[in-house]
Formats: sequence, C-alpha cells, structure tokens
Amino acid sequence: MILFDLKCENNHVFEAWFKDSEAFKKQSERGIVTCPSCNSSAVTKALMAPNVSLANSEKKRASTSDLAKAQKLLSEAQKVVEDNFDYVGKDFAKEARKIHYGESDKKNIYGEATEKDSKRLKEEGIAFNQIPWKPKADA
Repeated sequence: MILFDLKCENNHVFEAWFKDSEAFKKQSERGIVTCPSCNSSAVTKALMAPNVSLANSEKKRASTSDLAKAQKLLSEAQKVVEDNFDYVGKDFAKEARKIHYGESDKKNIYGEATEKDSKRLKEEGIAFNQIPWKPKADA
C-alpha cells in the first residue's frame, strides 16, 4: 500500500491509500477519487517527500543537508516531468485550455505561464500545478 498526497482542482490537499500507482491512475480515470472537502474528481498527485525516520544524533547532521535533499528531490521531479510530459513552452496556458475544453487530446504538458495566465487558468477551473524549475546546466 502507498500513501499519496493528493490535490484537487480547488487546491485542497489530502491523503489517500492505494495499492500502487496504477490503482490510483485507474480509480482517478474512473472519477472515483474525490476531494473530501469539495467532492471534486479533478484530483492529481501532489509532490511528496519521503518519510524517513532518523535517530536524534542523525537528525542534527541531516538538518545541514536539508537544502541539498530538497534540491535533489526537485531535480528528480523535474526529470520525471521532462521524461513524461510534452514541453509546450510559453504556450502553456493556451494548450492547457485546449485540453480542458476538449479542443485537443488529453495529454500531460509542461511549460511556462505568467502569473496573470496562471490566475486566469485557476479562475476557469483548469487544474494544473506549479513547481520550481531549475535551469539545465551547460554541458
């Protein structure tokens, strides 16, 4: 069993248990995963940090590397997005609308949006998430 942090289109965050990622995907596609606050079925997985228990002496040492761990998690999340989503660049808001309104096939996308575009997408009820993005290092 896996405990996922979930987030609905209204930004309510909650937890739910699933057999595995595939079980979440299937239940979500069937619309049976719903937000306990607003009953929305537009639910996605939220970014999660692993739950690791440390002894007291290790906690002090670990706190000095918290930033490095956070940066590593962000890099891993970014890689997952880059490997599994289509990059649409500055057309993110436009493409998200097309998908939301059925003008384009449903697919995972990522790109760039201004604060104004993000606010409008939220007002229209279009579900999306924002994550900090690290620029690629020059090769």
